[in-house]
Amino acid sequence: MSGRRANTAREVALNVLIRIECEGAYSNLELNRALKESGLNRADAGLVTELVYGTIQRKATLDYWLDGFVAKGTAKLQTWVLLLLRMSLYQMVYLDRVPAHAAVHEAVQIAKQRGHQGISGMVNGVLRNIDRSRDRLTLPEEKDDVKRIALKHSYPEWMVRRWLEAYGVEEAEAICAAGNEPPRPSIRVNRMRSGRDAVVDRLRQAGYAAMPSPLSPAGIVVQGGGNLADHEAFRAGDWTVQDESSMLVAEVAAPKPGMQVLDCCAAPGGKSTHLAEIMEDEGTVWSNDIHPHKEELIKDQVERLGLRAVRTTVMDAEDLPQRHAPGSMDLVLLDAPCSGLGVIRRKPEIKWTKDPADVAAIAAVQNKLLDAAAVLVRPGGLLVYSTCTIEREENEQQIERFLDRNRQFELDRDWPEAILDVLTTAGVLAGEPAGMVQLLPHHFGSDGFFIARMRRRG
Repeated sequence: MSGRRANTAREVALNVLIRIECEGAYSNLELNRALKESGLNRADAGLVTELVYGTIQRKATLDYWLDGFVAKGTAKLQTWVLLLLRMSLYQMVYLDRVPAHAAVHEAVQIAKQRGHQGISGMVNGVLRNIDRSRDRLTLPEEKDDVKRIALKHSYPEWMVRRWLEAYGVEEAEAICAAGNEPPRPSIRVNRMRSGRDAVVDRLRQAGYAAMPSPLSPAGIVVQGGGNLADHEAFRAGDWTVQDESSMLVAEVAAPKPGMQVLDCCAAPGGKSTHLAEIMEDEGTVWSNDIHPHKEELIKDQVERLGLRAVRTTVMDAEDLPQRHAPGSMDLVLLDAPCSGLGVIRRKPEIKWTKDPADVAAIAAVQNKLLDAAAVLVRPGGLLVYSTCTIEREENEQQIERFLDRNRQFELDRDWPEAILDVLTTAGVLAGEPAGMVQLLPHHFGSDGFFIARMRRRG
């Protein structure tokens, strides 16, 4: 054994938070990298995950409280000190299983290692004062709904304001609350290998809490299963790790065996492979992405799942009409780049790194990609558009503008009955024009997703 002290869960979490805050690292990728390097056991790895996501999720609320205890306010603190205080306060308020004295002690130890005695003394004083003064950890009686929701659930006010205008107060608050919940792990069964019920039984016999997804016919929700991509059945191609809302895209597209299908922005390949599975691996799924290094991710999925129908290409989706003949596709899927505001529970830093200009900029890109994709759809064929955001500018309004420009297309109501039944029963389709749906994060506990299905007139 070397004399070097091993990283604790809190040290690892703080390092991840610093990389996200200071270098713009993505929380999910940075967390995975750090946990692989740390060698922490499963319980400690779980604590790291909780601390990283929770601290980012509750940032605005935590800073509001800290400002009442830090003498000169949080704005004057060094970034790592502020992150350490945030992370420690998060444990004290939101984690019942962590004793306050443990959180304080560990924070002081980290402060001693990273800074000087003055900093560790300040950290100790602030956190102990908070622990003695729990009654001060309240939020103001705010009559303005935007300010109240933004502070209570920790979101930027511009985001809350847009959702209030789009969905109303009750729905907007439910969206914000859902974004602070942990994502629900789910897998998509490879129907070329096995039926869903058989996989559910197998998982339950192995001790997993598994249940069929109420949303996707191919989905299974697996609670407490650890890393579902680090499982022999995953490596054998029996399933793919995918969110239930994301699974719904290929199910709504409902391609038939033998079709010519194009997935315009395909990496890492989840929807392309799902389309091929639904097609019984007969026909062709052209799986395209703009990034050369992501082609390998798609190929890896295809090989793991044992599929032959998927062909990969690398190019800007706007240029796809230069590769494929006009009207050559039975089905074109444009899972468009978007602001990602439907996946905040998976990538909470999105709350703090996006702004209204980002939404407008990405909507302009989507606009061009839709027009390019439309050229490739044969008369009578389908164009499916999807995003993982809940912004109307990128979703309903985007489709309205597209249909105004492209009169040869119309919204298609002929969705699979099983999908329509689930969405209707849940009240999700109420008020939406037939042919498109906006799934919100609290509807099924899945990602926020938008799906529109359009048919080119014959």
